[in-house]
Amino acid sequence: MKAIYPGSFDPITNGHLDIIQRAAHLCTELIVAVLQNSEKQSYFLIEERLDMIKKATQNLKNVRVRSFEGLSVELCREEKADCLIRGMRDIGDFRFEWEAAQLNKNLGSIETLFLMTNTQYAFLSSSRVREIARLGGNVAHWVPESTHKYLFPSKEG
Repeated sequence: MKAIYPGSFDPITNGHLDIIQRAAHLCTELIVAVLQNSEKQSYFLIEERLDMIKKATQNLKNVRVRSFEGLSVELCREEKADCLIRGMRDIGDFRFEWEAAQLNKNLGSIETLFLMTNTQYAFLSSSRVREIARLGGNVAHWVPESTHKYLFPSKEG
């Protein structure tokens, strides 16, 4: 099975990485697809986000990282993927993800597989990590080491 895990990953967190690792065990190929959204101002450049993910997943041989624009269902068609992978942290994510899955099914007959996040990451989001890092807080245990270096480029590890 070939699957796509789309997202903005701005930046990738250990919650994202947990979903990637678990999904990689379910798939023959997992594509982590970083959305380039011209309507949204990203904190990190697309090249930086791709680099962070590639470094964090370099030990997963069946994971490929790429960027995309537009609809996830179009990317699935282009890549001949069988399904989308989506992580859910809590009941709040459920409604949004369920609606998106129904739209994707309607638009492109694409199935969505939901993976519940590990409870230790249920509170974690990229925006919260960015905010804590911006205020000087320690986020080392919430992001891969390579991502931490992007958040704090002048500090070691």
